[in-house]
Amino acid sequence: MIESDQHHDELSALEREAHAWIRRLTSGEARASDAAALRRWCGQSPAHAAAFSEASRFWKAFGPAGQSLLADSRTTGRRAPAGGRTAITSRRAIIGGALAATAAGIMVVHPPLDLWPSLFELRADYRTGVGEQREVAVVDGVAVQMNTRTSISLGSGAASGTVELIAGEASFKVADRRAETFSVIAAGGRTTSTGAQFDVRVDGASVCVTCLANEAHVEHLAQQVVLKSRQRVTYGDGGFGDVVAIYPSIAAAWQQGLIICNMTPLAEVIGELNRYRSGRIVLLNAEFGRSPVNGRFRIDRPDEALLQIERAFGIRARSLPGGLVLLS
Repeated sequence: MIESDQHHDELSALEREAHAWIRRLTSGEARASDAAALRRWCGQSPAHAAAFSEASRFWKAFGPAGQSLLADSRTTGRRAPAGGRTAITSRRAIIGGALAATAAGIMVVHPPLDLWPSLFELRADYRTGVGEQREVAVVDGVAVQMNTRTSISLGSGAASGTVELIAGEASFKVADRRAETFSVIAAGGRTTSTGAQFDVRVDGASVCVTCLANEAHVEHLAQQVVLKSRQRVTYGDGGFGDVVAIYPSIAAAWQQGLIICNMTPLAEVIGELNRYRSGRIVLLNAEFGRSPVNGRFRIDRPDEALLQIERAFGIRARSLPGGLVLLS
């Protein structure tokens, strides 16, 4: 059947609303109430859920399909559908809508490319948005500085000196006068100290612990590593990595509002900039990604740093809606 213009306009409106949800979730201002409102919006109909699923798929797909996206954006932009939409909701459409609703729910819990906070992050006791840093007092005798996109949960463990770092990065300074141990749980591991300064950073299932002063004990998968001052270790599903020496001025530069690069691969620098800005920077040229970068960038001016990188490497940047930047 041939659909009416009115039905076509309705679907176009849904698509616009779905992309508006994406922009809201990537703004860094989303809260738990937004996640609940999104789930209600997706639950209004199979078309609502499918629209959000399609908008999310677009953001998830632009990385591996970036070259195609560049080519498409140079032409007419939006491809015409292969066939007209049917005005009758078929059994396949209902099943597809149900699957889309499920996918939309999954994307709220596990967002593609970390473009917006997960449901677990939104439910945290303390959370910072994109580019935001803040200091909090979660446990007596422990000073905590939270970096961008960071979520900390207290639960019932705060009374006993234990907090959970759900996502992001935080620096913990445990006072020497504190008699009891303080612990940070992150991705199944635990870092414990009785008077140290250490940073913990969560990147998905991988955790990086950096000891900046005194000594910190890191436990994971029935193994333990003792970190001395100026040492770092990572752990994940495969266990512990090697303990490596670090330069405190570089490792803790974010606490001074800086990103300091010392022969850092460009791909890593781009990944770091993505933490401090809304949207996403995508480097399409793998060869450029291996290029070393030296410099100091202000984390409150990520687009200024991006412009310097474009000029230094002769990279072509193409900006798209929602803060998406393609580098080639």
